[in-house]
Amino acid sequence: MEEGSKLTQQSAAKGFAVLTASMLLVKVLSLLYVPVLRGILGKTGLGVYYSAYSIFSFVYVLANAGIPVAISKMVAELDALGNYKDSLKTFKIARSMLAVFGLFISLVMFILAGPLSRNLESSGSTLAIQALCPTIFITAVLCSYKGYFQGKSNMTPTAISQVVEQVFNIVFSLLFAYILISFGDSYGAAGGTVGTTLGALAAALYLIYAYNKNKRFNIPKVSNNLEVKRLSNEQIFNRIVAYAVPITIGVALQNSGMIVDLKIVKSRLLVAGYSSNIVEELWGVLSQYNTLVSVPMAIIGSLSISILTIISRHNAIKDKKALKSSVNSTYRVTYMIAAPCAFGLAALSSQILTLIGYDIQAAPLFTYGPLVIILTGLSLVQTSILQGLGKVKMVTVYSLIGLLGKIVVNYIFVAIPSVNILGAVIGNGIGFLIMVLLSQRLINNTLKIKIKLLKPSIKPIVASVSMWIVTALTYKIFYMIFSVILSGYMLNAICTLISVVVAAIVYIVVLFSIGGVRRKDLNSLPQKLVRLIPRKLLSKI
Repeated sequence: MEEGSKLTQQSAAKGFAVLTASMLLVKVLSLLYVPVLRGILGKTGLGVYYSAYSIFSFVYVLANAGIPVAISKMVAELDALGNYKDSLKTFKIARSMLAVFGLFISLVMFILAGPLSRNLESSGSTLAIQALCPTIFITAVLCSYKGYFQGKSNMTPTAISQVVEQVFNIVFSLLFAYILISFGDSYGAAGGTVGTTLGALAAALYLIYAYNKNKRFNIPKVSNNLEVKRLSNEQIFNRIVAYAVPITIGVALQNSGMIVDLKIVKSRLLVAGYSSNIVEELWGVLSQYNTLVSVPMAIIGSLSISILTIISRHNAIKDKKALKSSVNSTYRVTYMIAAPCAFGLAALSSQILTLIGYDIQAAPLFTYGPLVIILTGLSLVQTSILQGLGKVKMVTVYSLIGLLGKIVVNYIFVAIPSVNILGAVIGNGIGFLIMVLLSQRLINNTLKIKIKLLKPSIKPIVASVSMWIVTALTYKIFYMIFSVILSGYMLNAICTLISVVVAAIVYIVVLFSIGGVRRKDLNSLPQKLVRLIPRKLLSKI
């Protein structure tokens, strides 16, 4: 059992690395593409685009949040028990369910696009919402394959599909936005969504190809010799529904924060006295903040996907020791990723926004960035841990409570003119804080051990604060040096890039020096990456 656990951890480390690399590439491409799209659509047009995309993202979650996670969880559990045939059958049944459900949701979204956009203070986004409708059906099929590969701990096909999807998205979104913007903001925003559909289609076709290419590995020959209890189609269907429904509701509640923001933030900004055009511009600024924050969340999202399969496998074979070790290690790695990203963005928010061509108005939102990013990251991994432990219903309850806290904070603070969209950031922090505290209590009760939430954060935060101070000083020093020969964008770009490199080095050195990394934590990383760490640093752990 110990050897199996070690192999599972190594496989997860490789999957985490591959998925992280692809997600980071996708997010970087997204960061670079948004300023170009803004240049085509203008501030108001970009606000319309983001309004449509917020609605699409929520509907996407409704269609695709539950069943793909159920596929990953069930495939991982059945494979751990040696039931490979039912593992494959689970995927096929779930794929059919997703295709039917995705088609239904697409049609409903098309019909309700007008009422939805008007009710959410964004009537100009109707056309863009309708243009996104086919994407729901396509992504439903796409996500079924992602769920299967992730359940097998094979993240490479998912990683490649994400890059393919983003490349198609960028090229065709910019092309059609440029062509249609001459007809008005609504048409331009709709054009900006065309690439989303074509990107999803390209990614789905790739995953179908990857699945057919690797078909012979789906059921290992050894499975013929194993005496396992087989499941009927009805049992598999019922188990998928039992997992998928509460997961869908829980994730939908978590992601409904976007819809809450779209409705409450815009309406409360109007109450604060802003004109409709200014409201759209402020919404665009808030969306740019969310886009930038999504970069570190992509890394933690990769970790949460990997940990779901690990927890599911350990839980299926009742390996309590491995469960506790995996949860502790996940917390430490989460802090090690979230803390430096959060403090780094806070230290260089204005410089990074200028570098990538975003609105400098978003900089004040990063005042609360460190806390919100860390809480969001913790909530992501806790959700995966609880899903792996089978506590999917309680995730739903906690998501609802967190959402209610967010709504109250948004309603109060956004209408204060001096606070405005910063109130939405504060609301996110409060909502995730509630979820983190409740989830932590349930994880401890389930594992019957007190896993500490704050203790693993101390050393990563100390290293991050040290990095923050050095980074700020580094930027100022190099700004003074290079300002003699450079100015404007190039001056900021060079100083920012140097500061980011220095920040990474300082964080790693300080973290290792104060004992913030354990040998076990390095098991979460591919060995090729571990070998790149200097021996002097490794000797400190």
